[in-house]
Parts: sequence; structure tokens; C-alpha cells
Amino acid sequence: MSFYRPIYLKTYQCGQLQEKVELAAKVLQNCTLCPRKCHINRLAGQTGICKTAQRAWVSSYGPHFGEEAPLVGRNGSGTIFFTHCNLLCNFCQNFDISHQGIGTEVTAAQLAEIMLNLQQRGCHNINFVTPSHVVPQILAALQIAIEHGLSVPLIYNTGAYDQVETLKMLDGVVDIYMPDFKFWNPEVAKRTCNAPDYSEAARRAIQEMHRQVGDLVIDASGIAQRGLLVRHLVMPGGLAGTSDIMRWIARNISTNTYVNIMFQYRPCGHAFEMPELAKRPSAKDFSMAVQAAKQAGITRLDKPFF
Repeated sequence: MSFYRPIYLKTYQCGQLQEKVELAAKVLQNCTLCPRKCHINRLAGQTGICKTAQRAWVSSYGPHFGEEAPLVGRNGSGTIFFTHCNLLCNFCQNFDISHQGIGTEVTAAQLAEIMLNLQQRGCHNINFVTPSHVVPQILAALQIAIEHGLSVPLIYNTGAYDQVETLKMLDGVVDIYMPDFKFWNPEVAKRTCNAPDYSEAARRAIQEMHRQVGDLVIDASGIAQRGLLVRHLVMPGGLAGTSDIMRWIARNISTNTYVNIMFQYRPCGHAFEMPELAKRPSAKDFSMAVQAAKQAGITRLDKPFF
């Protein structure tokens, strides 16, 4: 088995990581990290949509065995669930974390310690869940973690409501991008997360992610090393616009894109306030979504689990 050296180690050694840390910290003074562009001074304790000021919040962390097989391997994916969110879907399955703010504020040193702990427990990677609003905090913690021996790949596990300028700060830092392309229709995005520009922002973001890391590379032991993995949650009644999303991925990213079509949707949070979201998708909804991906020419579909 070949040994993979995470890209961030090279970026650190040439001094570019320090530059990224400083640049990202400056953005917090007038925050435009995500497409919400709240323009508030988070360093002064102000908070916008994501309800996060200078420090990140973490709700939980540990080896995760429910992720895609190339991320889990034998020892699990080292997930760090960040509290709060910049997208705030009304049906979020982690509603207590994203909307209600369950978690603990952490310093950069504490976040670095969490990353090192997951590596020591044998996790194959560090999996940042909902990281869009805490990129500066991740970069600062990463610098500390590297100095104490961090050497496993980093995963950016996002709802894809990301700003390209922020993603460029992560060029040479993130090994695996894992965006969830949620909706195609602006009206659906507006009703579910008050983000009518979601589809447009997600497309720009995913193109930038792929530019940085390319198609997903999996080693001989079945572990992902680097690349793009796109998730797509099947919604009841085809609400997500799966066919359009799959065609776009095939035409604008790659037919070799690793795609996970997920059947885990269940009504949570405020989902019951929208009748069309108050039910689970049917088996027919799922089979039609898989067929749409195949018809678009997507050749790498993750094996579903229920």
C-alpha cells in the first residue's frame, strides 16, 4: 500500500499555511466567508446567520462508521461536528446542533487537540462536518496540529453553500471535498433555507473544489486519499431536482465523479411546516434518483445503505 502525504504538509513547510491563517482571520473582521455575506466583525464578538463569533463551537467528535466506505475503512472517519450552520435547512437532521446551538466553544489549541486525538485513535482522516462558517478557525488549529504530528487527510464535509474566495484559502489544505448538492430549484432553496441563490453558489463552489483536488482517488486498500465526493439527498416527490443536478455534474464536473445518492431523509426540525417535506421519500423516489444519475452518465455511485 502506498503512503499518502496530505497536501497541507507541503503548504505548511513552504510557509503558505501561515499566510492563509492570517488572510482568513482578516475576513472575520467583516465576514464574507459564505454567500450570506453578513459583513459583521466576528473578532469583536458580533454574530450573523451562523451565530459564531471569533471561536468555533464543536458539538461532538469521534470515529464515525456511517460515512461512505472509502472514508470509513477499518477504523472510522474522524468526524468533528461543528455547532451552528450558515445554511440552516428547515428539515435538518442535526437540528439541535445547527439551529439550537448545542455544543461547546473551543480555542484553536483545543480544536487541534481534537484532531490529534482522532488520529491517535486510528481514524483514516479528519472529517470537518459543517465547516463553511469556521474556515479561519480550522486553519489556525491545523497549524498547531501539524506542529504536533498531524498527518492524515482532511475532509471538508459541507452543504455546498460556500464562497469560492473562501475555498481558495483551502487550496493546498483540503485533501477531500465532500459537498452535498441539495437543491436545483431556487424556489425550493428559498422555502427550505432562505437561500434562493443556493444552486448557483453550490455550482460555483463544486467547480472550484474539483479544480483543486480532481476526481476521488482511492488507494489499493480502499481508502480515499484525495478528490471530490458529491452527496445528494433524495427528497420526497423529487423536490431536490435530482435529474438536473446529475446532468450538471456529468457535463460540468466529470462523469467519473464519485456520487453518493442518499436515502436517509426523514422529517426533522420544521419540516412538518411544509406538507411536501412531512414524509419520507418513497422507494420509487430513490430508484428514480439512481436512474437519473446513470442516465446522466455518472459511473461511480456509492453503494447505498439504509
